[in-house]
Order: sequence, then C-alpha cells, then structure tokens
Amino acid sequence: MARKSKARRDNPDGSMSLSGHLRELRNRVLFCLLALLAGFAACLGFAPKLVTLLTDMGVDYGYSYVYIAPQELLMVYLSLALFGGLAAAFPFLGYHAYAFCGPGLTKRERGFMLGSLLLGTACFLAGVLFAYFVSVPFMLRFLIRFSDEVRVTAAISIQEYVSFLTTVFLIFGAVFELPVISVLLARLGVLKAEWMVKARKVVIVLIFFVAAVITPPDVVSQIMVAIPVIALYELSILLCRAFGKRKTAD
Repeated sequence: MARKSKARRDNPDGSMSLSGHLRELRNRVLFCLLALLAGFAACLGFAPKLVTLLTDMGVDYGYSYVYIAPQELLMVYLSLALFGGLAAAFPFLGYHAYAFCGPGLTKRERGFMLGSLLLGTACFLAGVLFAYFVSVPFMLRFLIRFSDEVRVTAAISIQEYVSFLTTVFLIFGAVFELPVISVLLARLGVLKAEWMVKARKVVIVLIFFVAAVITPPDVVSQIMVAIPVIALYELSILLCRAFGKRKTAD
C-alpha cells in the first residue's frame, strides 16, 4: 500500500493544496496501474485454465469450440487475463480510492463509503456466481436443444462464447448492485422507500419482462432470474427505509 504523502503527514486533517491533490492523485493512479498490470501478468499464465473452466460448462451439454482466426485464441487469453487482473487488483484500487477521498469526508461518511465499497463488491460477486451456477447452465441447456431436430453441430467460436459469458456475468453483476444503488440514491434524497413500495407491482412485472428478454424462453430460467431480483428489490426497500430514517433524524 502507498504511504501517506508528505503533505498529509504534515497536515493530520488531510488539508492539501490543489497541486498536492493532483500529485497524490497521479501517484495513486500510477500505483493502481501497476497493480492492474501485475494482476494481468499473473492471470495471463492462468488464462488456459480459465478457458477450460468456462468451456467445460458447455461441453457437458454437447457444445464444441473452435477458433476461426489465427489470433482469436490469443485475444481470448488476453481478454480473460484483463478481466482477471482487474478482479485481482480491485481491493488495491478500492483502497486507494478510499484513501484519496477519506480525508475530505466525515467519520460517518468514511464508514458509509467503506461499507458501500464492501457491499458493492459482495453484491457483484454474488451476481457473477449466480450467473455461473444458475443462469448460464439453463441458457446453454436450452439453446443446444435447437440442434436436436436438425443436422447442425454446435461448433462455437471460442471468442463469441467467452464474449457471451462475460456479457452475462456483467449483466447479473450489475443487477445485483440494486441494493447499493438504492441506498446511495436514498442518501442523496433522490429515492424514497415509499415510492418503491407504491411501484412494487409495476416493478415486478418489469422484472419478469426483463428476465424474459435476457434469458431463453424457458419459464424455469425466467423464474430463476426474476426471483432473486425481486428479493433484491425488497432488500433495497428495507435499506432505503433504514437510511431514510437516519437521514431524516440528522
């Protein structure tokens, strides 16, 4: 971890000049870039294992994979190493974001920021894991059924397959950020729990509609996607109520 800058050591309250802030921002950005490069280099060596881990999901359902350009497999390795490096360096990035913004915040605001970072990370990981263990297997199993009645073999481009998986993972990771986003909006006064309660019926319909769009037309997979999102919506209402009352009391 980077040590405190000289200006912050000399000023315990964290006050700095504009040039001091810019120098600190530059230093922290450089540290973050170095951490990202280190994570990228480390994950690049594990890229073949990551590809094997992802393709095994489809092999179990009868998929086979090819690459149709000389550089395609290499590009897949690089993209997976980049995502893996970003995930590995994220705690380091979060620390530097917190350390840079912390001195300008009150004690309560620092606690709120730290809690948001931790909760946001946990929710994103929960979304990715849900997609990996629940949603993607349902999608792969349903889509392979279209080849049962035709003489077509499922030989999938590895780049398209990995792009499909990363898109699904990012979508579910973002969807599972709903509680964190709701709390942030509640703290800003943009969102109130009462509004979410009144809109519950409409939101539930929209959730099932979105689940039908992002999943195959399989009732089971749609329900498996919609139910967790509805649970997250209810959790968001509870969090908005808690933080809304705290803000009103303040």
